Amino acid sequence: MAFTKAWCTLLLVLLLPHSYAHTDFFTSIGHMTDLIHTEKDLVTSLKDYIKAEENKLEQIKKWAEKLDQLTTTATKDPEGFLGHPVNAFKLMKRLNTEWSELENLVLKDMSDGFISNMTIQRQYFPNDEDQTGAAKALLRLQDTYKLDTDTLSRGNLPGVKHKTFLTAEDCFELGKIAYTEADYYHTELWMEQALKQLDEGEASSADKVSILDYLSYAVYQQGDLDKATMLTRRLLELDAEHQRANSNLKYFEYILAKEKEENKSTTEADGQTEKKIQPQKKGQSKDYLPERRKYEMLCRGEGIKMTPRKQKKLFCRYSDGNRNPKYILGPVKQEDEWDKPRIVRFHEIISDEEIETVKELAKPRLRRATISNPVTGVLETAHYRISKSAWLSGYENPVVSRINTRIQDLTGLDVSTAEELQVANYGVGGQYEPHFDFGRKDEPDAFKELGTGNRIATWLFYMSDVSAGGATVFPEVGASVWPKKGTAVFWYNLFPSGEGDYSTRHAACPVLVGNKWVSNKWIHERGQEFRRPCTLSELE
Repeated sequence: MAFTKAWCTLLLVLLLPHSYAHTDFFTSIGHMTDLIHTEKDLVTSLKDYIKAEENKLEQIKKWAEKLDQLTTTATKDPEGFLGHPVNAFKLMKRLNTEWSELENLVLKDMSDGFISNMTIQRQYFPNDEDQTGAAKALLRLQDTYKLDTDTLSRGNLPGVKHKTFLTAEDCFELGKIAYTEADYYHTELWMEQALKQLDEGEASSADKVSILDYLSYAVYQQGDLDKATMLTRRLLELDAEHQRANSNLKYFEYILAKEKEENKSTTEADGQTEKKIQPQKKGQSKDYLPERRKYEMLCRGEGIKMTPRKQKKLFCRYSDGNRNPKYILGPVKQEDEWDKPRIVRFHEIISDEEIETVKELAKPRLRRATISNPVTGVLETAHYRISKSAWLSGYENPVVSRINTRIQDLTGLDVSTAEELQVANYGVGGQYEPHFDFGRKDEPDAFKELGTGNRIATWLFYMSDVSAGGATVFPEVGASVWPKKGTAVFWYNLFPSGEGDYSTRHAACPVLVGNKWVSNKWIHERGQEFRRPCTLSELE
């Protein structure tokens, strides 16, 4: 047993992919896959424990059956039974030795191996932040893609391979997380869904009293006193002694009576017929993102449509990288995605083998993606960027070096002053809200420490297909670029004059279904003086 336990411990240490502390699992599907293997190992350990307990009970059962037959016979004629000297000896032996052995067997703890596994693995488990982050991701997906709670609860999402559903308890948990964030809009939606599923007969550990308690308060906070009163009365039908509900009901009825009296006084004074005033729901809180509506419409494939006139300006072609010797005989497929700003897509530009190499190099280094604080310049995590990223240098692997050279050959820009290849993997509802890649005039120190000037251009590889969601959108102009494995898109962030092109403000839409891997190269101004000469006009 000691050997087995030690071996299990060693095996678990070997199975754990990284020795880092908790790192926001929910922000990367790539890292979450490690948890699947962790859980599988725990299930195997649990089954071993169950088997050990079953073996133990089987031994006890056999012992009990044997003694049951023996004692049944002995108690019918005790003196005659013990008149046989062998029976007398075996009775002494059983009571003195064998019952003690049975006692030890019963007291033997078979859970040591499983508990040991749990202890080792627990330090790598997701924490409250992960659970909250994943819950917020579901709420974000619900809003972005206009999903009703029933659709999301029943798992009716496009492109899913493994359909699953939310239980009433899951819905209750989502509602509670929204409640702790003072997000009463989503609290109401998910508490109502939990209540609906319970009303339909679903068996659950969640109880209607608790759900109604949260729901009535969330509704009250949104200004609907009538509904809050109705829900509170329903709660009290289930639990007449509920102290908070009784107190709330008295308060709600007092406010309603007061409002009714005020309305009556007003209408009598004006000589008008009394009209019932329905409260206006607050709905979702005021958004900090001015282009939220346009951004989310583009994520859903709605919004600005490509006009025939604009379509005529876009072409597909074979590109030789401006007569680059490497591509004259083997040009690459290039497609215009948009005209202003000019966004081009390169097809079949990175192979599956290269993608796997890049992903394997990046996985051990994936860390929560950060943004540069425009005031302090310090890198920090942000709620509007849900992903993990890693940086790969060309000198560490020939595949990365080859990719960098390919970017240089096809863009005609010098990548020696570019940033390292950034690899990103998006998590549950992973996104990057609208942003600029270049430093604006109010951020003079954005890339000062690099000494290579501003980000002149962006090259973005798509290293996976995405079943639903995950588009790259440009809200200023209405462009949507959808992920396609093996392709890359390229655009200039700066005009030839060096001024920033504000129409390049873009976003990575939340991933609804699937796993999104991308890698990007930010190319800087230094080294491009003769490759892309400046112009005198700011807008050229």
